[in-house]
Amino acid sequence: MRAVTMTGSGGPEVLGWGEAPDPVCGPGEVVVDVVAAAVNRADVMQREGNYPPPPGASQILGLECSGVISEVGDEVPGWSVGDPVCALLSGGGYAERVAVPAGQLLPPPEGIDLVTAAALPEVVCTVWSNVFLLAGLRAGQVFLVHGGSSGIGTMAIQLAARAGARVATTAGSAAKLEVCRELGAEIVVNYREQDFVAAVREATDGHGADVVLDNMGAAYLGRNVDVLATGGQLVTIGLQGGTRGELDFGVLMRKRGTVHATTLRGRPATGPGSKAEVVAAVLADVWPDVAAGVIRPVVDRQLPMSRAAEAHELLEASSHVGKVLLLAGQ
Repeated sequence: MRAVTMTGSGGPEVLGWGEAPDPVCGPGEVVVDVVAAAVNRADVMQREGNYPPPPGASQILGLECSGVISEVGDEVPGWSVGDPVCALLSGGGYAERVAVPAGQLLPPPEGIDLVTAAALPEVVCTVWSNVFLLAGLRAGQVFLVHGGSSGIGTMAIQLAARAGARVATTAGSAAKLEVCRELGAEIVVNYREQDFVAAVREATDGHGADVVLDNMGAAYLGRNVDVLATGGQLVTIGLQGGTRGELDFGVLMRKRGTVHATTLRGRPATGPGSKAEVVAAVLADVWPDVAAGVIRPVVDRQLPMSRAAEAHELLEASSHVGKVLLLAGQ
């Protein structure tokens, strides 16, 4: 099969398009002929050598895809060859074929075409597992997500607004903030011009944010704690701003706050806290509203998979809104 290859760790120029071994379908797995894969910040980190795949996972980039099942392994009830699916992956999405544990498969939501469905699994599972299953965001609370125009951000805004929370977000331009408003954000902050801590506190009469979803890591750690409401929760899922920071425990204790740091990729395939458990919750709690049009995938553009380097350049420049998709076979 053909896949996106890497000559080593580094910039987008290390990405190529060439031959790779076909995936092997093990027990409890299916093989999917990939139609499209989505690009995530984690892919950029892996390309740079900063986010290796978990043991046993494919070394090929790509954490979500859509396609058609071409092979079904032993011990896989409920799925058949020819079924259209989208899938949460531990790796391998930037390829023409990928092996997937059956518990990480989802049917494309009704009304969503198969290509666009590739934009959903990773972002929905990430937001649902962290904001709702972990932090328990509920109606009336204040929710802050950084990078509201990103793939994660556009989905987090919609899901939090659907839950009845007051949604605050940061983005780097007026145009991106307008998209965030259209998706349901009430409080929008241009991080190039405003301090988000002051802006959120002013907009909430000093209350702050009950739940913060952060992709910056160390660079925002202190200010994220500052913006927390009493009893608030900070959930860090990305490290774009570095891995090491200082935490003032005095501030955190006075707020009775909580700091979570989580990843989805490293979870086990099955069992308590597994990817299969998250996928099942998403299927039950989110998929019906995607089918109804209440929640929608936001896709910036589609590119041939052979132009993965260009897609990575777009993400690094933050010149996109929503998801960038890669089309297999091109």
